[in-house]
Amino acid sequence: MANLNQAVNEGQSLALSVSGLDFSFAGQAPLFQGLDFNIQQGEFVSILAASGIGKTTLFRLLSGLIAPQAGTIAIGEAKYSAAEASAKRQIGYMPQKDSLMPWRTVLDNAALGLELAGTTKREARRQVMELLPSLGLEGTERKYPHELSGGMRQRVSFLRSLLGGGELFLLDEPFSALDAMTRVSMQEWLLQVWEKHRKTILFITHDVDEAILLSDRVLVAAESPITRLRELKINLPRPRSYETALSQTFLESKRQLLELLGRSSRSQVGGSL
Repeated sequence: MANLNQAVNEGQSLALSVSGLDFSFAGQAPLFQGLDFNIQQGEFVSILAASGIGKTTLFRLLSGLIAPQAGTIAIGEAKYSAAEASAKRQIGYMPQKDSLMPWRTVLDNAALGLELAGTTKREARRQVMELLPSLGLEGTERKYPHELSGGMRQRVSFLRSLLGGGELFLLDEPFSALDAMTRVSMQEWLLQVWEKHRKTILFITHDVDEAILLSDRVLVAAESPITRLRELKINLPRPRSYETALSQTFLESKRQLLELLGRSSRSQVGGSL
């Protein structure tokens, strides 16, 4: 296991740096105490932990939706203290549910983030149309959410985040509600999109196989409150497909993660997501 807080290799920049993060909900046990971790630009990193340990809360803290009691969060060159938690941040945030507006077409749903950021409607639509083919959405621009499958809705949600966010993307179990076959298809689709755009992704999942298949590193919360994240580097070549899951290296990574999760499940959970 590598040391999560080791210095970044020379020439590599940080997309996200968390230092000394403390948080608890009023009247509840702490979720985070003195948490430090870094994500390098262009990395795909997954967070894996027991349910209720605070993964989604961490995303809300990173996004500025709630304020920590202490600590700093740096996104690229911008640093936010606990007192600046609500400051606007260049982050793409994709929640578990696609949250598409049923009265807007695919084109207008995907353009929403750009429009809110001040881009003209015409220019926002132009940018969406330019990216639709690369995300497998060509020909869907006039469709409404109810006309799409669950997987296609998630693609639209991802495109909206891609256009409306910065270099850092937070994906909160985006495939958890999909059936098994659609989920596999979406995992392979996300791998292809990430290979093309190389955005920095921090991904929440409860699925060990999903974490290994997608990630450069997997971070595991092994105690509650979370004071550190244990790290497993995934030494699988890219590009990857689902056949990667049959390799001996994949199985060894899975064994190590299950061992870490076993430790986590024996920890007392303090708080809720």
